[in-house]
Amino acid sequence: MEDAMVLLQTGKRIASAAFRRESVCWSEDSFYVTNIPFSGDSTNAPPSTPPRTLLADSESVAQLLGHIKFLLRRRAAALAALDAGLYSEAIRHFSKIVDGRRSAPQSFLAECYMHRASAHRSAGRIAESIADCNRTLALDPTCIQALETRASLFETIRCLPDSLHDLEHLKLLYNSILRDRKLPGPAWKRHNVRYREIPGKLCSLTIKIQELKQRLASGETGNVDYYALIGVRRGCSRSELERAHLLLSLRHKPDKATGFIERCELADERDVESVKERVKMSSLLLYRLVQKGYTNVMGNIMDEEAAEKQRKKAALQALEAQKEKANEAAAELNKVVESNSTQMSQNRSMVSSSTVNPAVFQGVFCRDLTVVGNLLSQAGFNRSMPVKYEALSC
Repeated sequence: MEDAMVLLQTGKRIASAAFRRESVCWSEDSFYVTNIPFSGDSTNAPPSTPPRTLLADSESVAQLLGHIKFLLRRRAAALAALDAGLYSEAIRHFSKIVDGRRSAPQSFLAECYMHRASAHRSAGRIAESIADCNRTLALDPTCIQALETRASLFETIRCLPDSLHDLEHLKLLYNSILRDRKLPGPAWKRHNVRYREIPGKLCSLTIKIQELKQRLASGETGNVDYYALIGVRRGCSRSELERAHLLLSLRHKPDKATGFIERCELADERDVESVKERVKMSSLLLYRLVQKGYTNVMGNIMDEEAAEKQRKKAALQALEAQKEKANEAAAELNKVVESNSTQMSQNRSMVSSSTVNPAVFQGVFCRDLTVVGNLLSQAGFNRSMPVKYEALSC
């Protein structure tokens, strides 16, 4: 892009110089308003008019140069935001570039999609990052960074077959680089890897592929983290899942996946059909994965709701049983209290019936004492008897 700017600036200077040279040769009468022909007047036609082709070319070159400068400023701002950790800001700047009304070169768009995929990945938007990697690989099938990123994303959500497929594709690309002794693409194309690093990366990649194959052989295939793919938390509600699924379905619908190609200036127009085919295939796979994740997560939510209803029902039944036991215990206690009160009343009645009036005892005692005194007087027993008055008190 820097070389393109230099070429465009040089072309602008050449066009301006040519326009000035041509304007020097014009006569002053060529710029008079009276010499401009009116409708129906063919006699006032000026002998020579300034050519408009050079001026139009100069204006188009200036507009193109301004557009290139705008794209470069946007990319610089997006990269600065990405390096600073402002992922939402970086995504916004890259989206302004790739979703603009004017077209951009194929390699430039592929690079912007790759950087936006990195920003989406750092922000935790795995589906968006995979979609941008798909667009990057559709525009540039030999992009090493896109293959590495997509394989890592698939491994993050434990979608091991797709991750293994990307790693094997990357291994073939490394082998072709070592065979050709150069990186893919033209010499001016920038890569995130150097040629001397390829052998070491190939060895580590081979070990990684063997590990994934062992995990697949052990049966670790159906444990995909669909929550991370869709971007919802575990234990989310039904409304949260439906909202996230609706947004992903609208963004990654296979029918709309090829819309960005219209804003792309392909290096070879004959590659349009192949690019569209790659985009449709990758977007269809991602769309099916999202739909499968929605079905799986919705099933989990329905199971959790049914389990929650069952727990509430069991808790309600336990509460009712506890209330019944409490009522039975209260009834038993009331019966015991009633029986005790009845027994106490009976005991009281028995005690009251067995007691004697103390006045009766007093009268009987005095009468008996009188009888004893009379008998003693009749017998001539006139001696005094010691008496304790306490005992005789009535």
